[in-house]
Amino acid sequence: MKSITAALLAAVAAFCLGAAPARADVTQLVGRTLQQAPDLASLPHQKVKLKRPPFVHEHEQVAKGGPRVVQFTLPIVEKEVVIDGEGTRMHAMTFGGSIPGPLMVVHEGDYVELTLVNPATNTMVHNIDFHAATGAMGGGDLTVIAPGQEVTLRWKATRAGTFVYHCAPGGPMTPWHVVAGMQGAVMVLPRDGLKDADGKPLHYDRAYYIGETEFYIPRDAKGKFRHYGSHTEGMADTLDAMRTLTPTHVVFNGAVGALTGDKALTSKVGETVLLVHSQANRDSRPHLIGGHGDYVWEDGKFNNPPHRDLETWFIRGGSAGAALYTFRQPGTYVYLNHNLIEAILLGAAAQIKVEGEQWNHDLMTTPAPVGAIKPTTDLSLPAAN
Repeated sequence: MKSITAALLAAVAAFCLGAAPARADVTQLVGRTLQQAPDLASLPHQKVKLKRPPFVHEHEQVAKGGPRVVQFTLPIVEKEVVIDGEGTRMHAMTFGGSIPGPLMVVHEGDYVELTLVNPATNTMVHNIDFHAATGAMGGGDLTVIAPGQEVTLRWKATRAGTFVYHCAPGGPMTPWHVVAGMQGAVMVLPRDGLKDADGKPLHYDRAYYIGETEFYIPRDAKGKFRHYGSHTEGMADTLDAMRTLTPTHVVFNGAVGALTGDKALTSKVGETVLLVHSQANRDSRPHLIGGHGDYVWEDGKFNNPPHRDLETWFIRGGSAGAALYTFRQPGTYVYLNHNLIEAILLGAAAQIKVEGEQWNHDLMTTPAPVGAIKPTTDLSLPAAN
């Protein structure tokens, strides 16, 4: 028996197909906002072309000059994607065509000016909620757009840190759109850059954005993953699967293996890498096998002093965090969610391939290499107290 009523399904379907609910209060709010909006014509305006994760668009780590208006354009892309090596397909909803959506980088005091575009080829109503923004449901109430519409939202970056953004059309549609791929992150850097607890400047040579997402793919009577002809066709079964709170996949950047093998992240010995990690829905526990978090903003807020030398850190559901690590040994590292069931069995793992000519034997070595057990090896253990 389906757990949602036919009436609810009809209402949801109407919403998804473009019948957005009346928002007279929001219309009045928009009018007041436009009348009182500050004139920012005198500020520098910078158009930024976003990059698909795990890569991050070019940006200054220390701001040059005063605040500016940073302009982004973000199309909404509904498409079918393959999410594992077995060819499991899902109708995804995405910001910019990727899961997660692209990382946007600005500085504290800047204005984010986003043009959100919902092409006429889409079938769903969408919006965007910025956790870094103030008011109107993070902008969600001001950005509801049906297929064939666009909207421009501007908000001031008043808090430094890493923050999630996601689609939030309301009701059961919000979690469904999020786990269908509609989430991303914003990084608001302090104007004078990152610092340690003593105020010493911190710098990174590379930045990567890892967005963790869980999927809930319905199964048929034989336990096989089901495939549907459209978003709305699979909606009821997907919502029922979501209610179990048991994901079928937990992945980095949209698919099992999306950041492994020939798609692994790269670095070099001596380089410092900034890893931004977001999870819009569930808690996560990032861990770098063979490395550490030299400096970790576990809650993602750069005006708070970073933690030092963490083995594993915690990303709360609905937030993003950041970690700095300087690689000291060459080789392939595994970066994963240290819920090892989710990492190894469900897919939440990535690789970082680090180039370097010499191994540091002072950090790790094998004085006795692998071989047969020697007769002189003492296998006894201390007696229990």
